[in-house]
Amino acid sequence: MTVPQDYLDRPVAVVGAGTLGRRVALMFTSRGGLVRIIARRADQGAEAVDFVEQQIGGLSGTHPRWERGRAEYVERLEDAVAGAWLVIESVPERLELKQDVFALLESAAEPDSILASNSSSYASRLIVDGLSTTHRMLNTHFYMPPMQIAVDVMSCGNTSQEVLDFVMVTFPEYGLRPFLVRRESTGFIFNRIWAAIKREALDVVAGGVSTPQDVDEMWKLTFGTEIGPFRAMDYVGLDVVYDIEKHYAAENPNLPAGPRNLLRHYIDAGKLGLKAGEGFYADYPTAEAQN
Repeated sequence: MTVPQDYLDRPVAVVGAGTLGRRVALMFTSRGGLVRIIARRADQGAEAVDFVEQQIGGLSGTHPRWERGRAEYVERLEDAVAGAWLVIESVPERLELKQDVFALLESAAEPDSILASNSSSYASRLIVDGLSTTHRMLNTHFYMPPMQIAVDVMSCGNTSQEVLDFVMVTFPEYGLRPFLVRRESTGFIFNRIWAAIKREALDVVAGGVSTPQDVDEMWKLTFGTEIGPFRAMDYVGLDVVYDIEKHYAAENPNLPAGPRNLLRHYIDAGKLGLKAGEGFYADYPTAEAQN
């Protein structure tokens, strides 16, 4: 496969306008180009574009090649991916949904487009199974840019070395720091470690040993961080954390059920975290929760 040589003159497409999708879109507006955002609902797309417009100025000077770009909401996937050199899937963490998206992308995207999944737990090998152009498909798992700029880069098992090398060299131009996952790993690198931390923290609370607030306070005092595991889960979204934990449990039935039950309790009560205005914490301003 020949990687896109004219990528600076072509748009990037992001499929999904949630917490991470809009943040990924933000990063790719930092070289003066266009990012097209595809969302299930027009209001989600408009909110994602507003987020990028509000935040893009804050990226000024974050990397040497910074140049203000823009984002736009596009209703039809076919229109959004037309001409795009990179398409990043960032839909909810459900395997069948991701498989459906990639099947559409294979036929709709340009032949030289790189097709990447932002899945936080599924290996792209599972997502692209049965497709015919897997040499251009891979995982690019983002954390929480622009504050957390690390990106896991993992082959689907058939990704061309040219594509992997291109991503590793090109992503830093957008203020990102890619890390190559050298063999297939559920959870990639840091997320695999973080999953164990989240699970044990949840189990401590589910078992009545402590509270989310006390766990976070001890974490901050011990590691000198600004937030702890429960606040971090609120930022990601408890429904997303739950879907990830279900995936780990499907692979390893011996994992404790307490963490999933605790998350389910909050989700059933509509407490999804920051995006809902309340999760393990209830101190999120309404305006912030809507962004």
